[in-house]
Amino acid sequence: MIFYEISEEDKELIKLALSKLETNYDREKYNHTVGAAVRCKNGRIYSGVDCNGIHGSCAEYITIGIAVSAGERDFDTIVAVHRDHPNKLISPCGNCRQMLIEYCPDIKVILNDNENNVVKVGIKDLLPFACL
Repeated sequence: MIFYEISEEDKELIKLALSKLETNYDREKYNHTVGAAVRCKNGRIYSGVDCNGIHGSCAEYITIGIAVSAGERDFDTIVAVHRDHPNKLISPCGNCRQMLIEYCPDIKVILNDNENNVVKVGIKDLLPFACL
């Protein structure tokens, strides 16, 4: 597994995801409990929150959807956050990992390692042997 350096831009991406979550957190229904932010290779950043429900969508799905809808196709780094997780970071679920590897097979993901250290890895390291 290759670990990439956490840059100041990455720290800002985390802050933006947290800000998006804080702005939209649903304290009564708990429908919006995860925020995400993605930085494209051109430097543009998009963010979103999850939409829970019987067939909800994860924050990563929604954020990539927002970026794709704006015409983006080349992604650099993504992060998802939850206010109650270590370092506020969460790892993409299996569905999100599959979507990320299909839409952006070279994207890097910021998350916690097994010891709750902040790390950045390629999506291919999070979904080994994926069919592309």
